[in-house]
Amino acid sequence: MWLSSVDYFVYEFLGMSGSFANALHFFIYDSVKILTLVLVIIYAISFMQTYIKTETVRDFIKGKSQFVGNLFAAIFGILTPFCSCSSIPLFLGFTQARIPRSATFSFLISSPMNNEIAIAILFATFGWKIAFMYTFFGVITAVIGGYIVGIVSKDEDILIKIPYMEHDGEAHFEKLAFKKRVVDAWKNAVQIIKEIYLYVIAGISIGAVIHGFVPADFIAKYAGAENPFAVLIAVIAGIPMYAGASTIAPLIEPLTGKGMLMGTALSFMMAVVALSLPEAMILKKVMSWRLIGLFFGIVGIGIILVGYLFNAIL
Repeated sequence: MWLSSVDYFVYEFLGMSGSFANALHFFIYDSVKILTLVLVIIYAISFMQTYIKTETVRDFIKGKSQFVGNLFAAIFGILTPFCSCSSIPLFLGFTQARIPRSATFSFLISSPMNNEIAIAILFATFGWKIAFMYTFFGVITAVIGGYIVGIVSKDEDILIKIPYMEHDGEAHFEKLAFKKRVVDAWKNAVQIIKEIYLYVIAGISIGAVIHGFVPADFIAKYAGAENPFAVLIAVIAGIPMYAGASTIAPLIEPLTGKGMLMGTALSFMMAVVALSLPEAMILKKVMSWRLIGLFFGIVGIGIILVGYLFNAIL
C-alpha cells in the first residue's frame, strides 16, 4: 500500500518520469520504511539492553571456557551499544576483571560490526534472512578473530599497567520495574533516532543518486560477479572511511540493485563499521601497533572470507 502511494505521488500526482523521478521515489519510499522499522527494532533491542550492561557481560564471561567466553562475548556484543570512543574504557574494564584477551577482542569485534542500527536497516531493506545471516557470520568472525588474537598476542602488547580488580564474578542484571524498562527503552530508541536520522537520510540520499543516476554497467564492472577481487577491493576501500552504520547500511540496497553482489556490499559495510582508522588511533593509547595490526588483519581476512561466502551462497 505504501509503495503504491509513493508510485501515485511521484509518477501521477507530480507527473514525473526518468532518472530524477526514480531517485525521488527511492528516497521517499526508503526514508519512511527504513526509519519506521529502525525505530521499532531499536526499541526492541533497547528493551533487551535494560537487562544487560557492560558489567553484566564482564561478569558473565568471567570463568567461562575460551570458546564459551568468546561466543557469549560476541553475542553480548549485539546487545551492548559500543562505538570507537568506548574502546579504551571497555578494554580496561575487561582486562581489570581478568577476562581473557580473546573474549575481550571478540566483544570489540562483534559490538560495532553487529551494530543494532545496521541489523535494523538490513532487516527493513532485505528481510530477516539477510539480517540474520549478516549477524550470524558477524558473530562467527568475532569468535574466531578473538580466538586467534588471544593466541598471537603477547603481554608486552599492552602498553599500560592495568591493576586487576577484586570481584565476586557473579553476573548481575538490572533490577527495574517492567513499566520503567518499557519507558526507558522508548526514550533510548527515540534518542537514538534523533541522533542518527540525519545520517540515515544522508545515506538514503546517496543511495537514491546511485539508484537513479549511476549506470548498472559501471557498478557491475568493478564490483560485480565478473571481478574476482571485488570483495578484497571493497574491504580495503572501507577501512579508511569514517562513517557509521546508519549512513553505510542504506547504501547496500542501491549497490546490490545496480549489480554489486550482496557479499561484496556487506563486506564493505563490515569493514567501514568494524575497522575504522579512528578506532585504531584510540586503541593505540593502550596497545601496541603490532596488536592493532594483528587485530585489523585478522578481522579484515575474516570479513573478506565472509564476503566471498555470501557471494557463493546467495
